[in-house]
Amino acid sequence: MTHDDFELGPLADVTREIGEGTATLIFTRTLRHPPGKIWRALTEPTEQLEWMPFVSDRALDDLGPAKLRMTDGGENMEAMEGEVLESERARLLRYRWGSDLLTWELKPHGASTLLTLRHMTKTPEHLSSFAAGWHICIAVAERFMDGRPIGPVVGPKAMDFGWAKLNEQYQKKLQALHNG
Repeated sequence: MTHDDFELGPLADVTREIGEGTATLIFTRTLRHPPGKIWRALTEPTEQLEWMPFVSDRALDDLGPAKLRMTDGGENMEAMEGEVLESERARLLRYRWGSDLLTWELKPHGASTLLTLRHMTKTPEHLSSFAAGWHICIAVAERFMDGRPIGPVVGPKAMDFGWAKLNEQYQKKLQALHNG
């Protein structure tokens, strides 16, 4: 499957918060699945393997340390240290991924879910690339939850699925917020 065969959907709503030494991408999108199904995709390693840029060494629904191994097939497959800091089943998941902090909020929206991802990083120059990467990952997750899995589209493979164009579009969106 290539980008030509794959529907990425519309750009997510994005904004950013700039702090002292950090920046947070706030990525919001409505998914056509209930919170419980999305929760399993976020927390269960066998489901993470289908769409995320990493897989954890354990389910992420309990507090405490976890190892997160990249799934891009690159040579650097060493696990990164992670830690689940907050977990409220099918509602809120907050964990460290190396030096980044990811917060996933799930809110029921009819038969769908309003997903808000907050990705805090020490590298604000990468916010648009994070938005592009999460956009593709979430589109792949939706296919997986639909029962039409294609496996993760991460690392170099993402280039074939429109990552560069998405990065440019999100960069313009985030820059407009800065200039506005």
